[in-house]
Amino acid sequence: MVPHIKSIAGIAPDQSVICIIGQEGVIPDLKLSVTETEYIKRSLADREGIITINSYYKLTILVREKKGLQGPALFEDLRRQAVKAVEELSFHKQSSVLVCGPHASEGSADALVEGLLLASYKFSRFKTGQDKQDMRRYPETIAILNGTTKQINRHKTLAEAVFFARDRVNEPLSHLTAEGFSSMINDFCSGAGLSVTTLNRKQIEALKMGGLIAVNRGSNDPPTFSVIEWKPAKAQNSKPVILVGKGVVFDTGGLNLKPTNYIEDMKADMAGGAVVASVMYYIAKQKIPLNIIALVPATDNRPGQNAFAPGDVIEMYNGKTVEVLNTDAEGRLILADALSYAEKYMPSLVISIATLTGSASSTFGSKAIALMGNAGKDLMSLLEQAGELCHERTATLPFWDEYAEMLKSDIADLKNIGGKDAGAITAGKFLENFTGAPFIHLDIAGTAMIKEADYYRPKGGTGSGVRLLAVFFDMLADGNMDKLN
Repeated sequence: MVPHIKSIAGIAPDQSVICIIGQEGVIPDLKLSVTETEYIKRSLADREGIITINSYYKLTILVREKKGLQGPALFEDLRRQAVKAVEELSFHKQSSVLVCGPHASEGSADALVEGLLLASYKFSRFKTGQDKQDMRRYPETIAILNGTTKQINRHKTLAEAVFFARDRVNEPLSHLTAEGFSSMINDFCSGAGLSVTTLNRKQIEALKMGGLIAVNRGSNDPPTFSVIEWKPAKAQNSKPVILVGKGVVFDTGGLNLKPTNYIEDMKADMAGGAVVASVMYYIAKQKIPLNIIALVPATDNRPGQNAFAPGDVIEMYNGKTVEVLNTDAEGRLILADALSYAEKYMPSLVISIATLTGSASSTFGSKAIALMGNAGKDLMSLLEQAGELCHERTATLPFWDEYAEMLKSDIADLKNIGGKDAGAITAGKFLENFTGAPFIHLDIAGTAMIKEADYYRPKGGTGSGVRLLAVFFDMLADGNMDKLN
């Protein structure tokens, strides 16, 4: 559950408050005593960090804009300070808080509210009794002083989208098969007014999606292929943007079995699919005037039954043949079928997002999403700008044709790995073979799930990519359509 968000017109005497102090240091009238006000003045001069006053009837938390910070750097600092504010609210068991900042910079209150929401997340589905009670979320209600309806709706929708992605990544395979995943996507997205179609095993086989079929061969559970569509009446683009998200609900590596220290977090291998479903929910709820379609191929990758094997040659949906040299490079096989399927929509842009390679994780760790593709520089730059604004930053890898040479097979059109070098790039180049549209690939292998909490990114599923793409589509629809057409 996302905290309830509302607007109120004034500060009640007993209302717990988080107030942003602007860089000018002006302290607004918070109905504090003379002693409390003097304490604030001394604290502002003497030390960094938030200032907390716990009187007998309310909690007052002051968060400062640090001098010299502005724009994205300022907003990220406020999101991070919000984490400490949530800790204070939790410690004092304050379930409701008002956010205000009458003298703060434009956008600061939104950044703080976003940080409060993201930091409030807890995954408690499998907790019981007192353990579940101990996972109570603080705050439960966030009020914004004189907040607008548009402002409140965006915060609520974006938090719901991020939380959906986090929840799905945190759920184990025992509770999230491919069919279960597609069912959750259907319920979540249909509720936002999106059209959702789920293809079953027979339909996938009839379409001859060789990559998805091959990866699923070792599983007892059938694959699915979800199509999520948003086509508003006054869409600014006649040709849709296609999102493709990897939905491997658990990746053992197949016959190329992963070692123990890598396999334990592989429930997160469907993060790309969760992200695109979450972004579609945001787009529909915010009524963004763009025609956008998301595709989510889903399966688990196991070594049992009639599992595909190294040396196999499979025929993909578009007729290309692929020599399988490593069954642990399975994500690109199911994405390739989805990318080929997307061609029937004649897309203006295709974006794939996936926990695709250890190479991306090794290169950038958990601090950046690997970005690559052949789309125009304007589109790539817009995505980078979106990442800076929401602090889901991207780092661009080269996408030269020479990397494609590493994927040539002696016996088929392609092989599914390019060797030990440049693994993230060759994975992207592999995918490029299956779409003729301008193409962007985002590898979130290092950012989708983290081992330790990082400010408002919790341990476990982070929802990485949801805010990035939400801001990107906001920007695209708001005066940047020339970059798409």
